[in-house]
Amino acid sequence: MSESRAIPLELAVLMYRQDDPNKCTASRLVKFKMAKEVKRVPTTFLVLNPFAEKMVTPVDMKKFRGICAIDCSWKLATQVINTSRKFFNNRKLPALLAGNPTNYAKLGMLSTVEAISAALYILNYKEMSREILNKFKWGHTFLDLNSEILEDYSKAQGQDGIIAIEKDYFPHIFNS
Repeated sequence: MSESRAIPLELAVLMYRQDDPNKCTASRLVKFKMAKEVKRVPTTFLVLNPFAEKMVTPVDMKKFRGICAIDCSWKLATQVINTSRKFFNNRKLPALLAGNPTNYAKLGMLSTVEAISAALYILNYKEMSREILNKFKWGHTFLDLNSEILEDYSKAQGQDGIIAIEKDYFPHIFNS
C-alpha cells in the first residue's frame, strides 16, 4: 500500500497537560506543526484509546481522515479516558515496546508520539511515522525495538490477523 492519497492523513492531539511540559511529546508535535491541538475530537478521526475494544488495523486506513491521540498521564489515563468524555472511533494499539527514556522497553507504555507513529506505520503511512519520530533524540529507538512487529502489523488482515501476530511475538500476555 502506498502513502500517496489525494487527502493526507491529519494528526490531532487532545491535551490534558498532566505531564511535565518539557517531556510532553504531544506538545512538541504541536510546536513543530506536525499535529494540531484540538478541544474536541473530529468525528472523522480514529481515536487512539488504550482501553478501546478494537485494535488499529491496516483496514482502518480507508475509514478515517486522521488520527487523534489523547495526551494524558499514564497514571490518570483510566480516569481521563473512561469518565471525562465519550469518544467515537476508538482503536487501541496492538502490543509494542516503548522506546522513550521514561518507559524504555515496557510493553504498551508508549508516549503520545510513539502511539501516533505506531498507528501511522500500521496504517501504512510509514514515512510519516518515521518523520514525526525524527523530532526526538530517542525516536529511532522506538522503531528499532518494534521494526519487525510493526511491519507484520502493517500487513495484517483485520483484528484476527493482529491478534495472531501479537500471540507470536508476545505469547506471555495471553498465558496469564
